[in-house]
Amino acid sequence: ALNGLCAREWMALRRPADYGGPDWSEEDFRAFQEEVARVSGALAFLQTQHQSAVSMIAKSPHGAVKDEWLPRMADGSALMGIGFSQLRRPGTPLVTAEPVEGGYQFNGHVPWITGHSFFPHYLLAGQLADGRAVFGIAPFTEGGQARFSQPMELSAMEAAQTVTAELENLLIPTERIVDIKPPGWIMKSDLINITLQGYFAIGCARGGIDEVRAQAEMRSAESLREAANGLEAEVNACRTQMRASMAVVEEQATESRLSLRAWAIELATRCAHAAVVATGGAANLRDNPANRLLRESLVFSVSAQTGPIRDATLHRLVRRSFGTSGERVT
Repeated sequence: ALNGLCAREWMALRRPADYGGPDWSEEDFRAFQEEVARVSGALAFLQTQHQSAVSMIAKSPHGAVKDEWLPRMADGSALMGIGFSQLRRPGTPLVTAEPVEGGYQFNGHVPWITGHSFFPHYLLAGQLADGRAVFGIAPFTEGGQARFSQPMELSAMEAAQTVTAELENLLIPTERIVDIKPPGWIMKSDLINITLQGYFAIGCARGGIDEVRAQAEMRSAESLREAANGLEAEVNACRTQMRASMAVVEEQATESRLSLRAWAIELATRCAHAAVVATGGAANLRDNPANRLLRESLVFSVSAQTGPIRDATLHRLVRRSFGTSGERVT
């Protein structure tokens, strides 16, 4: 499937027109991410690593880096993962970077890098002594300066080959430095991207609805059709509000965006659970589509999670309470 995206040159959809385009709008790009997640969470998870690297390189202040990499990033000629989620973690930085002659040296532990064996490179970030973060293109190959773990045993999307890395004086030369971001950059980026990551959850929800509809046809069950219609109406309402929130740039929109992200996460799990219930006992089989969707909803529940997103999700999940005799109170 990844090769199919490469063959269609769909792996750099946010690439600027000057470098071959197509420079899709935010709305079109998120619709694409939703459709991929609808049919395969593993593919959605894998390809978005590369798409994120494309966006980062496209914004680089270094023309030489863009000239070298962007023309080759749509068709699979230069595939790249990312390794900078550790910037979200408070306290002592997991990965540090230090300027040295000819580039920067990186040291520390990278907790998540997806795409081992798929991508020859990944975009690595390390924190400088002054709190800024330096991003550089590192080789996804074993060596004395970088040691990668075996692929993690995950409940879902294991096929995407996620590993950890231990770095010891890994040198990234100056010509492969993409950018240096100010302190707290990823936190500000997360505020902008609160709802954008939610499109993966919406795609997962739609995949669950697809399975409910498939079961409705197979069983000629009107109750399942009604369930699918009800869930679809709610998913469409959530998506409509998420799209409207993309046009609002004021910081005052943060709370509403958090609520929308929590809603999308809840929909992913509810629709996947509905697929399990509609499928019945066969959903216990690990290779059953409903089983897969339920496990994928777990991943989309915590992907790019921040404290506020966690709290908003938990608030939504516990927003109903009941009295001692079972009647609803709120």
